[in-house]
Amino acid sequence: MYTPAITGTGVFTPENTITNAELVQAFNAYADKQNAENAEAIAAGTMEPLQHSSEEFILKASGIQNRYVMDKTGVLDPGVMHPSLRQRGDEEPGIMTEMAVDACTKALAQAGRTAADVDLVICAASNHERAYPAIAIEIQQALGIDGFGFDMNVACSSATFGIQAAADMVRSGSVRAALVVNPEICSGHLEWRDRDCHFIFGDVATATLIERIEDANGPHFEILSTRCATAFSNNIRNNNGFLRRSRPEGVVDRRDMQFMQNGRKVFKEVLPMVSKHIGDHMDIEGVEARDLKRLWLHQANKTMNDFIGKKVLGREPEAGEQPNILQDYANTSSAGSIIAFSKFSDDLEDGDVGLICSFGAGYSVGSVIVKRHS
Repeated sequence: MYTPAITGTGVFTPENTITNAELVQAFNAYADKQNAENAEAIAAGTMEPLQHSSEEFILKASGIQNRYVMDKTGVLDPGVMHPSLRQRGDEEPGIMTEMAVDACTKALAQAGRTAADVDLVICAASNHERAYPAIAIEIQQALGIDGFGFDMNVACSSATFGIQAAADMVRSGSVRAALVVNPEICSGHLEWRDRDCHFIFGDVATATLIERIEDANGPHFEILSTRCATAFSNNIRNNNGFLRRSRPEGVVDRRDMQFMQNGRKVFKEVLPMVSKHIGDHMDIEGVEARDLKRLWLHQANKTMNDFIGKKVLGREPEAGEQPNILQDYANTSSAGSIIAFSKFSDDLEDGDVGLICSFGAGYSVGSVIVKRHS
């Protein structure tokens, strides 16, 4: 048996950004257009007018100020209101592969590794651009990796579930090293015309290299333990299945084909589930709250993270103990906790213990307890 360790991480950040101000302007223009076109129905009381959004509403509801996207022109066009992503030919690299290769290359460079050192690629993301062939196998080919790859979807928990799968295979000796990559094009399955959720998501890709601890070239994080759990719920759902590029003319525009969430129930049900999951995981491993130097939580909502941090630590988290990247990246599904880990882990000292946790649709929750080795 071997001991798995995280030896490198990488983050691909799209060039395009959308601020809350830009988003509000586009949404309100869309709302005005819809209200004007349906003025008679609104006056007759058979249709409710669309309410305006605001920067204050978005910030209070989520803590988000900005998001990165693969395309902003379509999202900010009141007549379109979704990303305009070109349908690629079968002979072209997929958009998720392009994002993933960038993140994986950075993770390999940080670890001082090359593709020749890797045996496995897991593409773990909340939505994929196609059913098959697996995106992971395309990423494997693009990087020049021998071995194998497969896709995984556990919504916002995909990264931590992927880390557990990779760590287990490294531990058993079936692979030397594995890349867990999370190319998240959340803008493609968000309903930008819905005031209650039009601000939630952004796009990004993260990658985590996991290998045998004795093979580590530099500073790394020993994976002490992983833990995953699921419980079925319809309170977060997306019936579309795969990445949407457009709404073809003549196709019925069903609201349930995009991201849908019963926010109140999610808050009520997910927060206790996640807090208990983390607490139980720490208890099993003999980790006390005072032992945790950092919590890298799923970046869905600032209020949720503040609640979980306080519950786990038994007090208000101090500055730096529970870093948030929501204000810059928005919710990037499975990639969020890995962005936080990648950007806020280098300052930990030898022997420091931290916990990565992601949670979301399913319901699903995954946690990874790690120890720093300098």
